[in-house]
Amino acid sequence: MAEADYSVDVRTLDEFSPRELYTMLKMRTDVFVVEQKCPYPELDGADPNTLHLRLLSGGALLASARIGKPSKAGDPVVIGRVVVSPAHRGKRLGDALMKETIAACERLFSGHPIVLSAQSHLQRFYEAFGFMAVSEEYLEDDIPHIDMERRLTAAAK
Repeated sequence: MAEADYSVDVRTLDEFSPRELYTMLKMRTDVFVVEQKCPYPELDGADPNTLHLRLLSGGALLASARIGKPSKAGDPVVIGRVVVSPAHRGKRLGDALMKETIAACERLFSGHPIVLSAQSHLQRFYEAFGFMAVSEEYLEDDIPHIDMERRLTAAAK
């Protein structure tokens, strides 16, 4: 999918209409809870204090990610809930979503490191965007994960 085929939207939770919020939360639940067969509290209380980046085409939600704001100088920006709609997979939207999310983090929180907790099987995907493993593998909700941090000197897409 070419960059011109989607628009980028970054908002706080309070800026969503009820229908927009429902669509985003349903997509996350459909993927993280239902598809991955992982019963866990998808609505974890963090959404009201984060930014939500969405890729849209027309009125359709293609993908989204959550951006945790740093609380003080030196604290990292935390990327999470990175998800592509099952109806729009196979279009390289994961790449587009990460490029846009990293760009938003750098624009809004310049100088802060960027971190994420990646499902272990996606480690190489995130490495392509300059992230490096900073922890050993661990289980989160019975899924292997690894903590990663973006190194600005690393070669990134």
